[in-house]
Amino acid sequence: MIKKESRNEMRLIRHERVRENLKGTKEMPRLNVFRSNKNITAQIIDDETGSTLVSASSMELNLKNGGNKEAAAKVGEKIAEKALKAGIKTVVFDRGGYLYHGRVESLAEAARNKGLEF
Repeated sequence: MIKKESRNEMRLIRHERVRENLKGTKEMPRLNVFRSNKNITAQIIDDETGSTLVSASSMELNLKNGGNKEAAAKVGEKIAEKALKAGIKTVVFDRGGYLYHGRVESLAEAARNKGLEF
């Protein structure tokens, strides 16, 4: 009998598979996205040192509803502003095993529009 994995377990398997080839360096760190039902979080990570350089989340912005596309777009704008202020212009986008649509796409497009390149 085949064991049925939960949706999040399957996402983690996809994320591990993608992360085998995706590495963030000091020159080009990794923009990681995590979404839950109520909030969305983005971090820019240097994998060589294992440190988070910049982060933004819908909880930090005190949004009424942090689990929609408008909130994701605001988080994308905020992470791009913080990154540019920290001197980070280009990143590698890590969607975290999620499909590239909806909130993940809104966050990515907003970050691109604010000047972050990936």
